[in-house]
Amino acid sequence: MPSLKPSRKVLLAGLAAAAGLAFTAVPASAQVDLPDGPALARNLARKVTITGVNRHLIALQRFADRTGGTRVASSDGHEQSAEYIATKLETAGFVVSRQEFPFTFTQTLAERMTANGTAVPIDIMVYSPSTPVGGITAPLAVVPAGPTPGCEASDYTGLDVTGKIVLVQRGDCTFAVKQQLAAAAGAIGVIVFNNAPGPLAGTLGDPAAGVVPTGGITQAAGEALRTQAGATINLELRALREDRTTYNVIAETQTGRADNVVMAGAHLDSVVDGPGINDNGTGSAVLLETALQLGSMPRVNNKIRFAWWSAEEFGLLGSEFYVTSLDFERQLDIALYLNFDMVGSPNAARFVYDGDNSDAVGAGPGPFGSAQIEAAFVDFLGATGVETEGTDFTGRSDYGEFINQGIPAGGLFTGAEGVKTQAQADKWGGVAGMPYDPCYHQGCDNLGNLDRTVLDSNADAIAWVTATYGISTEDINGIPPNASAKTVAVAKASNAKARLAATVAALNSGPHDNDSHFVTQ
Repeated sequence: MPSLKPSRKVLLAGLAAAAGLAFTAVPASAQVDLPDGPALARNLARKVTITGVNRHLIALQRFADRTGGTRVASSDGHEQSAEYIATKLETAGFVVSRQEFPFTFTQTLAERMTANGTAVPIDIMVYSPSTPVGGITAPLAVVPAGPTPGCEASDYTGLDVTGKIVLVQRGDCTFAVKQQLAAAAGAIGVIVFNNAPGPLAGTLGDPAAGVVPTGGITQAAGEALRTQAGATINLELRALREDRTTYNVIAETQTGRADNVVMAGAHLDSVVDGPGINDNGTGSAVLLETALQLGSMPRVNNKIRFAWWSAEEFGLLGSEFYVTSLDFERQLDIALYLNFDMVGSPNAARFVYDGDNSDAVGAGPGPFGSAQIEAAFVDFLGATGVETEGTDFTGRSDYGEFINQGIPAGGLFTGAEGVKTQAQADKWGGVAGMPYDPCYHQGCDNLGNLDRTVLDSNADAIAWVTATYGISTEDINGIPPNASAKTVAVAKASNAKARLAATVAALNSGPHDNDSHFVTQ
């Protein structure tokens, strides 16, 4: 997932406490009582096993181990992972393409801050300009609290920030806007503190957006600094930045109608700091095993298209590039998008994306059809004895651009840096008060950082729902199995209006920022 990046700062004591849950063996084969449904869905759910999924995860671990410990986009580890997947799918008869695109690669070189000589942990924001080696030293200026902290030029009226490092609270506008306004007022650096507990690692959204060095700190550290206007701040934030290329792997069945495509995706790249076996080897491996067991010529009514995205960890770039490269008619051919990003966390939650906004948390509902996708996963998992909870469409995974373009979306998520509650531990097991993934975005996100029983269960659900929509998307877009070309044309014309409306609504809703990868606001 893109990231709030706090996990690498999890206390060693916390990691030790979680160590007992971090490794689970491959579960013994067991026949799960499957609900009634299409024969293809029942057969595929039985054929997609944790043994097959685990074999792909071992391969991803080895690609990282022999290429410097990472599978970050544009690295040898990522390319070997991508070719492993593409070659297997080509051999199985899928129509496979490699979609190359440019991106700006960044790698943190230094993150350090002191206030009057006392160290304060800080995270550099993606696309932040770098300080000189050794950092910059200046007095601290504090932007007063308010409904739009640092989001209006008037917030700096009467506040002398020239030549100073500004402290401002997160909220109301993007980090890019905050640092641009501070710089316009004369600031030489910006520190944004969180408006909720926990660290804050964000992105300025675009390489051209950065004006002054900008980093994020915790809410607690920020509240302490608010009383220290004039304190001497030394700030060192440095990152490597290079223009590079990488590629998505796209594969689709040879059967099924091309004007009503079921799409399922997972990001393949890891962060620089580790092999990314849970994030997101799990989603990638389940998707690969699902495709291989389905086969390239299944008896489906709707073509099934699988995608392994790259540069997700740099801001969902691969999926965004793919969706925006399609004209509206080609977007309209996509009936729905299923997203699988972290589906085997060691202290796992059992989350399903909240397509209908029944939880009333954060973002609103997804485009029409998203509620039905949510129900499909909830119903299947419920029928197999798994109680689920909703999770918000925060915009921090690859469903984001699909939703922006009005394409219904849904999927599964087992949690990242969020902390498991006691009620969740009572319901699902695991350790309350610990992150769902204590190794999120760290080097320890390896083969020992998995709950394979949960992964096995989620693999069944992924296979079931994907195959079910391969047979019919009637509840999503009104297109029944074996529909005539005229029926599809009428349905698509109706869906086009709905998608245009959903696109406008998504654009007007602004950025979301609460759940998984680097945030913009």
